[in-house]
Amino acid sequence: MGPTGGRKNAIVDSEFNARDRVREILPRELARLKEYPLFVDVREESEFLYGHIEGARNVSPSVLGQVVPEISPDHARPIVVYCARGTTSAVAAKLLQKLGYQNVYSLKDGLFGWLEAGGVLQTCKRR
Repeated sequence: MGPTGGRKNAIVDSEFNARDRVREILPRELARLKEYPLFVDVREESEFLYGHIEGARNVSPSVLGQVVPEISPDHARPIVVYCARGTTSAVAAKLLQKLGYQNVYSLKDGLFGWLEAGGVLQTCKRR
């Protein structure tokens, strides 16, 4: 095994374990939420600027624990975390659960699933 092989396996294991323990939500199921959720996009900023769910906040996974409490101090508010395919968002959602957020979801299949379900993207104007 190479010098990073063990680390890579640990990351993959972490992602699969998170997906097992985090509630995933399909785009069509979002309407059943009682309150409009906070959408948290954990992709790179350049990806976010290219296109994101309207109203989403772009938060790097490395600062998620510091930024989300500032954005949403209400631990009961629904939060939907997404990335490109739903893997990184599952890990991020698990972290938010550990911080005491009660209604955290990972968007199933990420932004690709959103688009496949007919969701639209908001883009940012280039300067």
